[in-house]
Amino acid sequence: MWIDSHCHLDAPEFDLDREAVVLRARDAGVQMLVIPAVGAFDFEAARELAHRHGFAYALGIHPLYVMQAKEQDLTLLAELLARHATDPRLVAVGEIGLDFFVPGLSPERQQFFYREQLKLARRFDLPVLLHVRRSADQLLAGLSSIAVRGGIAHAFNGSEQQAQRFVDRGFKLGFGGTLTYERSAQIRRLAAGVPESAVVLETDAPDIPPHWLYKTAEQRAAGELSGRNEPAELPRIAQSLADLRGWSLEQAARITSVNVGAALPKLQELLVAHG
Repeated sequence: MWIDSHCHLDAPEFDLDREAVVLRARDAGVQMLVIPAVGAFDFEAARELAHRHGFAYALGIHPLYVMQAKEQDLTLLAELLARHATDPRLVAVGEIGLDFFVPGLSPERQQFFYREQLKLARRFDLPVLLHVRRSADQLLAGLSSIAVRGGIAHAFNGSEQQAQRFVDRGFKLGFGGTLTYERSAQIRRLAAGVPESAVVLETDAPDIPPHWLYKTAEQRAAGELSGRNEPAELPRIAQSLADLRGWSLEQAARITSVNVGAALPKLQELLVAHG
């Protein structure tokens, strides 16, 4: 069984064919998705989709949305985490974190929402799904002062030293479509070299398309739409990981699924309960 540890199934890119996307994922052997919310506006959508399709979800405010978020959204998040505390499909707080790549985002506001959500994760004893973009050291600093029960550093792209510091704090590292590009030398080195127990797979669909879905600027200018990623691509993405680590595809599926369960204990319980 494959687990896509980070898939935005609620994104508008899937509005026209979401049911078909789910069917294609299941046909490809991807039996579980983790759907992270990105803001108060999609808390309910993430939860509803997880329940409709038998998946898992997380609730959080993404750093790219903090400029439009209100502090009352944190109150709502706390209320929902309390209300759904016994929901077996609510497995984490996320997607939260820091993004120092996209211009126009206030670092102070990002830090405020990040730290407040870490406090909620600690309060409700949930792991976190972290957005890491030119922000690994700052994220680690937050975790040093507000410890949580681990989670997943999604789309990890830091250094080997930063990777080890996340692993030492009980985090797994998410790898996806970027692995399929030979020019992604640093990420491929990390995926090959970090401890076996630290690696999980994700698509971040509809984003981070693998190389076979990528459209060049020239193709986009000619009217070809940028390739949309989807969870059915996970096994093919996994082949890149298997090649880098010398695993079979069966090993890749087993190891990464075990690792996701270790990162998200409620998800592991959900999988055991459903056989």
